Amino acid sequence: MKGKIAEVFDSIQGEGLYLGERQVFVRFFGCNLNCRFCDTRLHKFLEYDPEELYKELKMYHRKSHHSVSFTGGEPLLQKDFLREVLKLTHRENLKNYLETNGTLPDALKDVIDYVHIVAMDLKLPSSTGLNNFWEAHRVFLEIAAKKELFVKAVICECTEEGDLLEGIKLIREVARNTILILQPDSGINRGALDTKLELFKDMCRREKVTTCVIPQVHKIAGVK
Repeated sequence: MKGKIAEVFDSIQGEGLYLGERQVFVRFFGCNLNCRFCDTRLHKFLEYDPEELYKELKMYHRKSHHSVSFTGGEPLLQKDFLREVLKLTHRENLKNYLETNGTLPDALKDVIDYVHIVAMDLKLPSSTGLNNFWEAHRVFLEIAAKKELFVKAVICECTEEGDLLEGIKLIREVARNTILILQPDSGINRGALDTKLELFKDMCRREKVTTCVIPQVHKIAGVK
């Protein structure tokens, strides 16, 4: 079994609730989506078998690392390979942190036993320029809620209130205690989004969903 990996590297987490934590990152090649705000266009990869990747991870990982971040692309596109690697890291008591677009619930079901933290994207159609994934997100949240979970939604100038309300409704119904991160589109001047972000924060408060605004800090700081 071979997996397609774009890169393995050591850095700090630049998004979400674990902002600033040192992690080993495994970037999986390939994605099932093409969001218009995507800032990770991958063009090459190396092939690993699970043991090879695990050995490379062990070279990077130190006691000072919080976890291993499996990111992409979309790691769940290679769920059989991912599961085998997660088994190895889980067995060695490494913390597994999965970053995912939240659209492949069947694949998540196959690996969830070996995942500690799920960082799930909420793909709002007016942000992505794609069709909605509400039903896939619903099933995904039901599975992911068994573990530590938080949700991120990219907010653009074109993001519509109705989409955010639909996402809030989903969180309230399926994973009420989940924190929602509003993440400003890194390709837009933050000032242009401030009014919208304040409006969206107020909407979340009214709907009793815990939320905060966290930008992609690694880009601001100029780190990988």
